[in-house]
Amino acid sequence: MAASPKAVAASSRPRRSKGAGIPLSASMILVTLGVVYGDIGTSPMYTLKAIMSGNGGLATMSTDVVLGALSLIIWTLTLITTVKYVLIAMKADNHNEGGIFALYSLVKRCGKWLIIPAMVGGAALLADGILTPAVTVTTAIEGLRTVDFCYAIIGDNQGIVVAITLAILCMLFLMQKAGTSTIGKAFGPIMTLWFAFLGVSGLMHVIGNVGVLRALNPIRGITFLFDGNLNAAGLMVLGNVFLCTTGAEALYSDMGHVGKANIYASWPFVKLCLIVNYLGQGAWILANNANAGLMAIPDLNPFYQMLPEQLRVFAIILSAFAAIIASQALITGSYSIVSEAVRLDLMPHMRVNYPSETKGQIYIPMVNNIMWVGCMGVVLLFRSSEHMEAAYGLAITVTMLMTTILLFTYLSKVRHQTAVAVPFLVFFGAIEGMFFFSSLTKFFHGGYVTVLLATAIFVVMYVWRRGTAIERTQTVYLPVDKYLDQLFDLSHDEDYPLLADNLVFLTNDSSFDKLDRDVLYSILDKRPKRAKAYYFLNVQVTDEPYTHEYIVNNFDTDFLFKVQLRLGFKVNQRVNTYLYQIVNDLVSNNQIAAQNHKYSIYREHSKVGDFRFCLLRKVISPETDIPGFDARVMELKYLIRRMCGSPAKWYGLESSNIIFEYVPLFSKAKRQHKLTRIEYASAKPAGRPASVAASPAIAAAADDEPEDIFTSAMKDEREKNLADAARAFVGGDTASFKPLVVDEEDKDGTDVE
Repeated sequence: MAASPKAVAASSRPRRSKGAGIPLSASMILVTLGVVYGDIGTSPMYTLKAIMSGNGGLATMSTDVVLGALSLIIWTLTLITTVKYVLIAMKADNHNEGGIFALYSLVKRCGKWLIIPAMVGGAALLADGILTPAVTVTTAIEGLRTVDFCYAIIGDNQGIVVAITLAILCMLFLMQKAGTSTIGKAFGPIMTLWFAFLGVSGLMHVIGNVGVLRALNPIRGITFLFDGNLNAAGLMVLGNVFLCTTGAEALYSDMGHVGKANIYASWPFVKLCLIVNYLGQGAWILANNANAGLMAIPDLNPFYQMLPEQLRVFAIILSAFAAIIASQALITGSYSIVSEAVRLDLMPHMRVNYPSETKGQIYIPMVNNIMWVGCMGVVLLFRSSEHMEAAYGLAITVTMLMTTILLFTYLSKVRHQTAVAVPFLVFFGAIEGMFFFSSLTKFFHGGYVTVLLATAIFVVMYVWRRGTAIERTQTVYLPVDKYLDQLFDLSHDEDYPLLADNLVFLTNDSSFDKLDRDVLYSILDKRPKRAKAYYFLNVQVTDEPYTHEYIVNNFDTDFLFKVQLRLGFKVNQRVNTYLYQIVNDLVSNNQIAAQNHKYSIYREHSKVGDFRFCLLRKVISPETDIPGFDARVMELKYLIRRMCGSPAKWYGLESSNIIFEYVPLFSKAKRQHKLTRIEYASAKPAGRPASVAASPAIAAAADDEPEDIFTSAMKDEREKNLADAARAFVGGDTASFKPLVVDEEDKDGTDVE
């Protein structure tokens, strides 16, 4: 006896431990240091240098100027990175995943418009992820020129720098398939040494001038910012100060890779080392701001100059490694962002690999390849770090502002802490707004590149989301039990050739009693497909690494089965081999007749027959009556989908017997003209044909997902089409269904600790 659909659906929900995550451990702290902090950890190399250069050089760096600049850096690290991200944002995790899309998942029910800041922020962060590796690696290689024996090889030939940079980028992106755990273990010791070096080298100068500790007073920073006699750059200095915290958003995004506990444990050490190094640079500047010899050095960098001569070569080599590792934080963060975007249907499904035993540590080959090509393109376009750095940080200010908006919504609507949310929005909105406007000066000096990249990514998200909303206006799920008689008759109708013993359709929905209209249309209407048994297969990925489970609803028949295959994230999804096991189990349990073949190369003939897989794809047909803009959106969406690969490859069906079938994207059909027949012998001119209205069935998938501005705009169309379905289809009066989502948060959206 088949289980009821409700019982089966309930059993299919994931068995998730909400408190589960990557646990605190010494080894994972080492991985965290190697994966998360690369970007923010290299900021001492250029932040004070940029501030000093923008203020007029070493001669202008008086005590009040130095203490004011240091105060801005210290409190930017404290307020933006520590308070906003480590203490507040990391509490807003979606099943232990972080990042702007994970945050949107928690608040999407609170407002239709919230999808826009999520899309803008995600696009900007991904664009910065393409730029950052190019900037950091190029900067590192150029820094080697300060070492005599390296300069003898590189000289002033920028072509050599570009070639070395491209080679390192190729190596870096090729390493990604090994997984963040492997990379983190390799990079972790280097970054641990790097942060220890930052702390010790800074402490040497702080001991000589403990007066720099006065920079811990935030009044120093505020005075410096608004006093024109001290700060020649005005508010624009914030564009350079912001460089000290550019890795904060990546820290939040990488939470799923390393676990929040390991970030909590490692951040105090990282922050202490950063602040001590900045204070040490400030102490060195105060001790040398009247040195005429140093004033004559072009592009003076206090980070290197404060080091003893005998340590400088070691520091440059170590900083080169640290700068390369800095790229890793943005790359791994990009994987997390895209993974969340796919889950939210903002990007197409892509193949995801899990190189380690932890689901949070992922590798997405397509994202890796796109970033690889993008980084190399940026290097070839700008060639020097001086040109690239002009664009650095602009996109991140946009992402931070969008994250602030979403965190405000989370605090006020989800956590119901309005008294905290309003000051949070005003305070951080004002700070990040100033950072954003000060960074706008970089637009014409290279910032336009990140803006163009972010715009291209946003267009992909917009097209995918709007295209999904258009598709939902005509998608209908029909009750399978209304069609059992027809399917039984077809499977025994010898007027039609036998297509296969087992005909399998891959489906996206995880219901157990309904089917997409297009699947039934393909079997019954579009050249009836006769088979001994029909299978409708849905694949779900679980949070456990090695799950091997399946659930079957047979509708009390021996010829029709809706199957949910539940596989762990480390399991190879070769569904053909698993289907063979499932059918063999059904035969053994007498739920289906043995499918003995008369002919076989084996001595013992198998009881399981042959399989054919049918993959359906929607296409725009000339008769589809949708507005021209929406038609272009759908064409672009289907182009993007083709570029992302085929489910046949994802599910290991390359060598299987596959039918690729294209179905039209039904909406309202265009009005068709009625043809007038002319007798063969007649020379009488044809009259103007009369028009008749065609009315193919249109139905919408009604669901209780929270609406956004895309689905809301299509609501009237969806409701009208759903009403049409009730009149057009067998069982149309119940033709609405919300597909289950394995990784969906609780309905109240409050799945947080």
